[in-house]
Amino acid sequence: MARKDRKQIVQLQNRSLISMTSPKSPIAEQFRTVRTNIQFSSVDQELRSLVVTSSGPAEGKSTTTANLAVVFAQQGKKVLLIDADLRKPTVHYTFRLENHTGLTNVLTKQKTLEETVYVTGQENLWVLPCGPIPPNPSELLGSKGMIALLEQAKEDYDMIILDTPPVLAVTDAQVLANITDGVVLVVSSGKTETEAAKKTKELLESAQAKILGVVLNNKKTQDSQYYYYYGGK
Repeated sequence: MARKDRKQIVQLQNRSLISMTSPKSPIAEQFRTVRTNIQFSSVDQELRSLVVTSSGPAEGKSTTTANLAVVFAQQGKKVLLIDADLRKPTVHYTFRLENHTGLTNVLTKQKTLEETVYVTGQENLWVLPCGPIPPNPSELLGSKGMIALLEQAKEDYDMIILDTPPVLAVTDAQVLANITDGVVLVVSSGKTETEAAKKTKELLESAQAKILGVVLNNKKTQDSQYYYYYGGK
């Protein structure tokens, strides 16, 4: 698997990457539980590409996505984390990366996938940042180029995880859900409204998405933050 050595090794000192910085913590263990349940949720089909989304903003979606990528990599799988939020990208902040080039450059054929991925401090984990924010995010994500990129990535990686915008804000997550193997929905305890979660589920199902389950985020138990996973719909 060809990689550009000039790409920086990311120095991680970010509390949001607790699965990497504190792998023995209770929260990291919960992310490993989520990983296990995701793997068991798809018995008849090998899960190679995964969309993580939420109903609305600030529900912990991107933190959940990054930590899931870490725990899959810790399992020994070669993981590519793609920042597919072409409107408000955050993955490059989480991993302290440059965002001069990325997914949008690959989709517009300005760069290749190999030229734009970053290695990280976590073994087996690579990151493809968003790149320059485009004027037509939905069109890019729904293009034949996106399908081709996912197929190409499957040749080099065991798991591709996509961080996408909230479902109720734009159609981007629905577009990607239709061309990937499964979707995990992140909801925030005490914040995500029930009707919003139901509407999100309906929109994803209308896009023929395979909803693997829901991660309940920010659930307080004994003054600690835990993440729970509920399989099924």
